[in-house]
Amino acid sequence: MSLTRTPADPVAAPARTSDARRTAAVLLTVEALLIFVPAVVLGSAIGWPASLDDPAAVALPRLLEEEGAVRAGYAVYLLYSVLFLPVAVWTTRVLTDGEDSALSRVAVGFAIASTLARTIGISRWLLAMPGLAEAHGDASGAGVRESLAVQYQVLNDFAGGIGEVLGVSLFAVGWLVCTVTAALRAGSTPRWLLFSGFLVAAGLALPLAELAGVDSGAATSIGSSLLHLWFLAAAVTLFRRRR
Repeated sequence: MSLTRTPADPVAAPARTSDARRTAAVLLTVEALLIFVPAVVLGSAIGWPASLDDPAAVALPRLLEEEGAVRAGYAVYLLYSVLFLPVAVWTTRVLTDGEDSALSRVAVGFAIASTLARTIGISRWLLAMPGLAEAHGDASGAGVRESLAVQYQVLNDFAGGIGEVLGVSLFAVGWLVCTVTAALRAGSTPRWLLFSGFLVAAGLALPLAELAGVDSGAATSIGSSLLHLWFLAAAVTLFRRRR
């Protein structure tokens, strides 16, 4: 038996790299476009995302009237949020050339935290809010409705803060910054894409002002839009590199 080590196949590694780029590019494209489904469905049904700031007296009756559309829209939004994890993991893997560095592992950890926080925030509209809407519709006294309104506001602020401030903003910023920093060290990704990633991360960080009691307004929507544009730019770049 020969003890000589067989050299690695010089064709297999590039092929695997090409497949990884294709997978990452497809996931990035799907994630960037999938957001339009809940935006259209929920936007036409309840005026989302502006409706997130509506008081219980407006939001709960409308939720009850449009329950089917709300459930469908938020179910797709939940799918979109869960899909963020494989998108983030594959993007980190490809942009860093599969380097198993401490920074890339931290990036994956941020991606997991972001996905978990997003799903918690969205789940309130599928699990808790429909019950509050039914109770609000069946309530006969002003005191009961006022109590339900307080519950709605507390739940909306708490779960919304977890989903938007932590999931969409803080943890997503951590993932993106760690990924593009590790990719810069790897040196194989166009620098314009990586430096634009830092700018996107700055936009995603704007909603963190709410932690200091400052109303961030439309900052969450602006940051998310920038991130989706960056996803599409990264997908195009990976498709071109694959060719």
